Amino acid sequence: MIRAFLEMERARVLDIGCGIGTYVEKFRALNAKAFGVDVDAEKLERGNREKKLDTLVLSVSEALPYGNEVFDGVLLHEVIEHVTNDHETISEAHRVTKRGGVVIVFAPNRLYPFETHGAYFGKRYVFGNIPFIGYLPDALRDKFAPHVRAYRSNEIRALFAGLDGEFLAHTQIYPGYDKIAARRQELAGLFRNVTYALENTPLRNFGLSHFLVWKKN
Repeated sequence: MIRAFLEMERARVLDIGCGIGTYVEKFRALNAKAFGVDVDAEKLERGNREKKLDTLVLSVSEALPYGNEVFDGVLLHEVIEHVTNDHETISEAHRVTKRGGVVIVFAPNRLYPFETHGAYFGKRYVFGNIPFIGYLPDALRDKFAPHVRAYRSNEIRALFAGLDGEFLAHTQIYPGYDKIAARRQELAGLFRNVTYALENTPLRNFGLSHFLVWKKN
C-alpha cells in the first residue's frame, strides 16, 4: 500500500515513531535513504545496534530535527493516536515533506468494533480487544481509553486542514490477523478472505485503521 504511492528507489523517507527501525530497515532494502525518529531511546539504541542502522534519532514528533522539504515521503504508522499533539505532528510531517511528496498515515478507526489498546475500568487497566468502547460518547469513551485516540473520518482529515496539498487516498483497512496466523494459519486465511473483501464495500467503514495519503503541493 505504501509503495503504490511512494517509489522507494533512491527516495528519502522518514518513519515517525520508528521504534527499533523495522520499516526503516525494509525501506533501505528497497534502496531508499531511510530515517527514523522515536521518543524511546532504548528502542532506538537497539535498532541502531542490532539492525546496524545509523539514521534513527531521538525526537518528539511535534518538533522534528530536520529542515523544510527534506523527504520524498513521511510515514506515520499507528503513531498519531499516541503523540502529545496530533495536529502539530501532522504539521511537522507536512513541513519536512518535499513539494510533490507524500505523507502516509495509518491510524485507529473509531468505528472499528474493538478498542485494541485495552481500556481502564476505574484504576484497573484491562489489556486486549475491548468491544464497543469507540461507540460511546466522546466524554465516556475518553474515560475508558484516555491513553489513546481513535478517529472518525472527518476527524482524521481535519488534521490536515490549512495545509497546502490534497488527499490521494483515504480508506479503511482490516487487520492482518498475524497473531492468529501464528497459531492457526487456515483460520487467519479465512478471516483475511472475508474482511479484505469487505474493504471493497461500504463495510470498509468498520475497518481497523484509516489509511490516508496526503500529497504536498
